[in-house]
Amino acid sequence: MRLAQLSERSGVSAATIKYYLREGLLPPGRQVNATTAEYDEEHLRRLRLVRAMIQVGRVPVAKVREVLGHVDDDSLGRSIRLGAALWALPQVPEPDADDEYVQAAHHEVTALLDRLGWENAKQLTTISPAYRSLVVAVAAFRRLGYDWGAELLAPYAELMHRTAVLDLDNLEARPSDAERVEFAVLGASLNEPALQALHRLAQEEESARRYGFE
Repeated sequence: MRLAQLSERSGVSAATIKYYLREGLLPPGRQVNATTAEYDEEHLRRLRLVRAMIQVGRVPVAKVREVLGHVDDDSLGRSIRLGAALWALPQVPEPDADDEYVQAAHHEVTALLDRLGWENAKQLTTISPAYRSLVVAVAAFRRLGYDWGAELLAPYAELMHRTAVLDLDNLEARPSDAERVEFAVLGASLNEPALQALHRLAQEEESARRYGFE
C-alpha cells in the first residue's frame, strides 16, 4: 500500500507517519521510485503498536524507539529480549538508599520475595525496575505511618502471579517471537491501565455491597 492508504487504514495522518519514519519508529517502505514507497501489513501493525504506546500508554517517543529496538533484536534470547523491552519503558527514579523508609521497604520486599519463593526476582533486585517501583511504593506507605510490608503484600502478590500466568499463556499464543515481545509491551502499556481500572471497579462494587450507597 502507498502512504495515503497506510494513513487511511491506520487513522494516522500522513504527516505523523512521516515523522515516525524519520524518528525510526517505523521501518522504511519498499522504494518504488525516488518519491514513492510501498508499505505492507507489518508496517500497519507496527504503526498501531506505536500509536498505542504513545497515545494510550503515554510513552515518550525516545522511549518508544528504545523499546522497539529490543522488540526487533532477534539476537537476544526470549526472556532477555522480553525483559529488555519492558525495562526500557518509563520507570520510577532510583530511591534514596540512605532514607530510613526506603531501607525498611527493601527489607520488607526482600522478605516478601523469600516468602513467595521468587528466586529470580531476588537475583534481579539491584537492576529490576519492578523491584524498585515496589520499594518506592512500600516506602511511601511506611512514611505515612502504614505498616505496609511482606505479610500484607503476600496475598496481592499471589493474585498477581495468577495474572502473570494468564499473561504468559496469552503471550505464548502469539505466532512469532517478535509478536510475543510486542504483545508484552502492549500489555505493559495498555493492559496494566486496564487491570488498574478493573481493580477500581471491583473496589466500587465491593464497597456498594458492604456499605450500600450512603
